[in-house]
Amino acid sequence: MLSAMKTTSLLALLLAAPLLADEAEKKDDYAKEPEKKASPHVFGWPFVEWEKMQPRGGSTQGTEVTLAEAPRAGWKELRADGLSDVERDRRAILAMAGDYRVSFDFLETLGFSDDYTPPRPYFSWGTEHVEVLESSEKFIQLQHTLVMYFKNEEGEEVGPMVMKHWRQDWTYEPAEIWTYRGDLTWKKIPAPDPKGRWSQAVWQVDDSPRYEVVGKWSHEGGLSTWRSDNCPRPLPRREFSVRSDYNILEGVHEITIAPNGWLHTQNNRKLSRENGSEHYVGLEVGIDRYEAITAPDLATPFADSWKKTAPYWEQVRTAWSDALDDRKTLKLKPKVEDQKLWQVHFAKAGELEAEDSPDHSGDAEHARETLERFIVK
Repeated sequence: MLSAMKTTSLLALLLAAPLLADEAEKKDDYAKEPEKKASPHVFGWPFVEWEKMQPRGGSTQGTEVTLAEAPRAGWKELRADGLSDVERDRRAILAMAGDYRVSFDFLETLGFSDDYTPPRPYFSWGTEHVEVLESSEKFIQLQHTLVMYFKNEEGEEVGPMVMKHWRQDWTYEPAEIWTYRGDLTWKKIPAPDPKGRWSQAVWQVDDSPRYEVVGKWSHEGGLSTWRSDNCPRPLPRREFSVRSDYNILEGVHEITIAPNGWLHTQNNRKLSRENGSEHYVGLEVGIDRYEAITAPDLATPFADSWKKTAPYWEQVRTAWSDALDDRKTLKLKPKVEDQKLWQVHFAKAGELEAEDSPDHSGDAEHARETLERFIVK
């Protein structure tokens, strides 16, 4: 196991590796001819030359994983008899916690430009730990963290490398939600038809907002699936590094719990919204698959890193909660002094992680002042 690395250095390494480094992809890589591989058919585009539709995305080699063979405890608890509707919903959400091999598959299925040519599909994968940070009757908070083991050019294992990833907050029958309007702007609105439903709020790696949407869990026939309303959100990293023809990704999400993990499916529409006009440029399907693993161990490296940085990230979440409570709209600056928001936060977290006994006395002030610099007044 490697000694602790500064988070900023780690992030730079992960971004350099195309495994999950959507920001690092270049536009010329988006269109260039891939190497030919033995595949006679491309799902969704059966009559397009398959050589031109090989996926872009991850190519870095990771270590082998051991998939879980037995159904997980969370799956069994979810299927217990005599549960209330709310409790069964809660157990479905809590069943998403654990260690996973995660794969991300996206395919554009239709385009609307006169000279449309289907782009290459996208595929990447990683290993990720999902931790329950908070759990109450009507609220659950799950923190995702990448815990990666790589193979170098000599085939030797390198890692673990730990990087805070996204977060999801679940609220039962919410009064309000934050909806994305484009141009790094969100608006607080009354939650639509909240009775018996849960909102899922997704937060970026720096705990800034990404999207929030209301949906309902169904458990008919032992199939536990949450289906969302239509949800607008910013472009994901896999797209904003290679696309400039649209600025909002909207769609319907489904999360389905399985004995050995869970599945997140998306039916997306790519929307260009500018100067009061809107038009769609394409349609997309996506499958994010979380497969439970028993090796390598992801929970221990996560815990070792998190115990040093958790107090800071708690102050970041508190700063965001206070900022959002005080306003009806939110607009963020993309950069301040040539730095993005995640760079400022990750630099601070990296400093704390490098210390044997981190001093957290200045965490709250740093978190609050950082947000004030990036929020448009």
